[in-house]
Amino acid sequence: MRIGVDAMGGDFAPGVVIEGLAQALVDFPSIEVVLAGHKERVEFYLEKYGLTGHKRIELVHAPSVCEMSEQSAISLRAKRDSSITVLARLLKEKKIDAMATPGHTGATVAATKVLVRTLPGIDRPALAASMPSKTGRFLLMDAGANTDCTALNLVQFALMGNVYAQYLYRKEAPRVGLLSVGGEDIKGNELTKEAFKRLEQLPINFIGNVEADAAFEGEADVVVSDGFSGNVMLKSAEGLARSTIFWLKQVLTKNALRVMGAVLAKNAFTELKAFGSSDVIGGAPLLGINGICIIGHGGSNPIAVRNAIRVSAECVEFGLNQRIVNAVETAGDVAKLLKYPPENAPAAQ
Repeated sequence: MRIGVDAMGGDFAPGVVIEGLAQALVDFPSIEVVLAGHKERVEFYLEKYGLTGHKRIELVHAPSVCEMSEQSAISLRAKRDSSITVLARLLKEKKIDAMATPGHTGATVAATKVLVRTLPGIDRPALAASMPSKTGRFLLMDAGANTDCTALNLVQFALMGNVYAQYLYRKEAPRVGLLSVGGEDIKGNELTKEAFKRLEQLPINFIGNVEADAAFEGEADVVVSDGFSGNVMLKSAEGLARSTIFWLKQVLTKNALRVMGAVLAKNAFTELKAFGSSDVIGGAPLLGINGICIIGHGGSNPIAVRNAIRVSAECVEFGLNQRIVNAVETAGDVAKLLKYPPENAPAAQ
C-alpha cells in the first residue's frame, strides 16, 4: 500500500514529519511512502533519521509550500508544484492509495475537490473531527470544509459520518445527532429543521437534535452540522481547553502548598492532557473525496504524523469510500441531488 505524505505540512515541517515517518516505517512494514516536499530540505532530515535511500520511501520534489496565511484558492492556482497539490494529483492518478498532510486545511480541501473530485453521489466533502466527551469521543461533521450548506449536504454528512464512526469507534450503529439550539425537533433554523425531516428517514440510528453541551456529555457518537457552526464549535472547544490550562497554572502556583500538590498530581494532569489529545487519532479525514485524505493539525507532533499514516492505511483497508457510496445508494432519493420531497410523494396528512 502506498501512502502519500506531505513533508512540508505543519508548523514544524519537515523535521517532525520525517521523525513521525521513521516510526511509521518500523510499526507498519506493509506500507510504502511517497514523500512530497522540497528535495534538499527533506533529504537533510532523511539523513538525520537514517532513512536516506530507504527502499520503502519515494521522494517526489515539490518546491513550493502552501503557507498557513495564504488563501486556499490562491495557493491552488499559484502553487501548482506545492506538496499538497502534488499529492492531490498523485491521488487522482491512483499512484498513491491515500494522502496525509498536517498542512493547510483550506488548500488541501481546494486541491482535492478540484483535482480528485468527490465520490459518486456526494455533493460536497466534509471534515470529520474526533472530539473528546465525558464518555469517550464523538465525531463532528462538518468541522469546517463547507461554511454554507443545504439540508442535502447535512444528510450526506450524516451518512458519511455514520460509516466513519463504525470504523473509528467500532460501533455497528453509532448514535447520530443533529447540532441545534434545542433538543426538540421544532428547534433550530430553516436548515436544521429541513435536515431533521430528511435525517429521520435515513437507515441510521438518528437520535434527533443535540445541543453543543450535550455532545460533550457523550449524547451522540456523530454530531452533524454545517461547516460554519461546526468550526465555531471546534475552535471554541480548543480555545476553552487552552484557557483552562492557563487558569489551572494560575491557581496552582499561588503558594508553595498548591505547587507541592500540583507536583504530586503531575501524573493525573498528564493523563488528563492525553485524554483530550487528538494525537492518537492522527488527523481528520476529508470524507467524500474520491480517495482517502487525512488532514492533521498544524501543530502535529511525530506521534500524530505516525498515526495519520496509520489511519490512512486503515481507511483504505476498511474500504471506507466504497462503504460511503453504498450508504448513499441505500438511502435512496432522500440522500441524492433530487427535488425533495419527490413530486409524486403523497401529501402529508
